[in-house]
Amino acid sequence: MFRIGCHISAAGGYLAMGERVAAIGANTFAFFTRNPRGGGAKALDEADVAAFLEFAAAHDLDRLVAHAPYTLNPCGEKPQVQNFARTAFQEDLRRMEHTPGQYYNFHPGSHVGQGVAVGLQKIIDVLNETLFPDMRTTVLLETMAGKGSEVGGRFEELRAILDGAALADKLGVCFDTCHVWDAGYDIENDLDGVLTEFDRVVGLERLKAVHLNNSKNDRGSRKDRHACITEGVLPLEAIGRIIRHPTLRDLPFILETPNDEAGYAREIALLRELRGA
Repeated sequence: MFRIGCHISAAGGYLAMGERVAAIGANTFAFFTRNPRGGGAKALDEADVAAFLEFAAAHDLDRLVAHAPYTLNPCGEKPQVQNFARTAFQEDLRRMEHTPGQYYNFHPGSHVGQGVAVGLQKIIDVLNETLFPDMRTTVLLETMAGKGSEVGGRFEELRAILDGAALADKLGVCFDTCHVWDAGYDIENDLDGVLTEFDRVVGLERLKAVHLNNSKNDRGSRKDRHACITEGVLPLEAIGRIIRHPTLRDLPFILETPNDEAGYAREIALLRELRGA
């Protein structure tokens, strides 16, 4: 099955999100667990969650990819930044237990001059303090573009986090096509080679989801500028190879392109045609 969706506003709650994504032809989606710029999470409405779960079962909505706020930086230098990361992780993972079996995706963060090794250890420390043995959510490390002091632009950095995590079985990876392209991996001309490298370093069994985005920049730019599927530097043929690739085709694909819901509906329809599903 081709599981394709997009990042949707969490306004109105879970059922509202489900109804909106079903209306645009999606069968999965991503959403921010709280304001993407930080702050507290709204109180969970358990009746709304129950209504959503019933709707999701009826409309085959599954393998949701919740997204941590952009301000969550577990390898930040300032104590208040680290404290927010711990608090948000703890709160969000407990909330995710109300929709069991889904994914919680986060950006590994930026070491802001402390060095990659220090940044990696701080990420590991936060994960070891917040993951818990009976959790039913898989936490996903996102592949990053490597801009500035960002951690996660190389597969080896993700591997180091996995190696340091006490509950590594609760972790996976979300493969962002714009980010890996901007980081220098040639997914246009050598997708097989990139996935072979990922398997060698991280392990394909860790790959759980794909953020399907085009890029506004040349390969290796390390800028992280998403583009709509037909408007970036990656040709549509390359996008088609990604969604049809035997290693990737059964993963959930999440669009994070600069779009409104009507634009996402058009991209989803185009991708279904391109995929042949």
